[in-house]
Amino acid sequence: MATLLKGAQAAAAMNERTAARAAALTARGIVPTLAVVRMGAREDDLSYERGVINRCAKVGVAVKPYLLEADASQAQLLAVVEEINQDPGIHGCLIFRPLPAQVDDKAVRAALAPEKDVDGITDASLAGVFTGSGVGYPPCTAQACVEILDFYGIPLEGKRVTVVGRSLVVGKPAAMLLDRKNATVTICNSRTRNLPEICRQADVLVVAMGKRGAIGGDCLAPGQTVVDVGIHTDENGKLCGDVRFAEAEPVVAAITPVPGGVGAMTTSVLAAHVVEAAYFSEEK
Repeated sequence: MATLLKGAQAAAAMNERTAARAAALTARGIVPTLAVVRMGAREDDLSYERGVINRCAKVGVAVKPYLLEADASQAQLLAVVEEINQDPGIHGCLIFRPLPAQVDDKAVRAALAPEKDVDGITDASLAGVFTGSGVGYPPCTAQACVEILDFYGIPLEGKRVTVVGRSLVVGKPAAMLLDRKNATVTICNSRTRNLPEICRQADVLVVAMGKRGAIGGDCLAPGQTVVDVGIHTDENGKLCGDVRFAEAEPVVAAITPVPGGVGAMTTSVLAAHVVEAAYFSEEK
């Protein structure tokens, strides 16, 4: 029976550190502040926004909302982004995506100052992840994967790590963060030949395919640690991941549950990035 790598415990430890750092800043008259930019009112955006507001409130991060209608123009959104860039009292910015069809996502990402890009969406932030330059911040979900492994003491140095998924939101940045831990990282995708065999050879398997139940028992081996990034709803309306948990849990050594795994960590990483950005702005 696998050990469950629950995100709540890892998040609690990070939240304690973040709250202490935020309190130290506030005592000096600097309130770490996150701008939340949302166009329209999609239910998944609203749900995540509630989680962000709740987490930030608990660790001492203020939230400033910028709410636009779903049919607002690109010019209106860019004006908001520029306002945020120029406001020294705002230290981080979260822009809900995907954006409506009338908005050029690339233009919006390019407009956001990388030092305020606490969700790792700009090209400069991603370049920072790949080069280790310290510019911007990694995507929160990618970092959450590594934070959970660190919290539970899963060794990475010299280990074989396979990341299944190559998106710029999770797969590729997660691979780079794991590489920094001196793991030997393989990136796979849905077209990788002999995928089950490659997955079975891994000491740590990070699955971020975005496809419900894509990884089953044929991809797993005893002793592995599995990080399941996926979040889906099954035919019974229950949340599930990219990994078929019922097949994995009796085989592997440890696994993140869905729900209650990586997702539980993401907002904590976001809040920590805001506080880090506030410290950086103070140093400037």
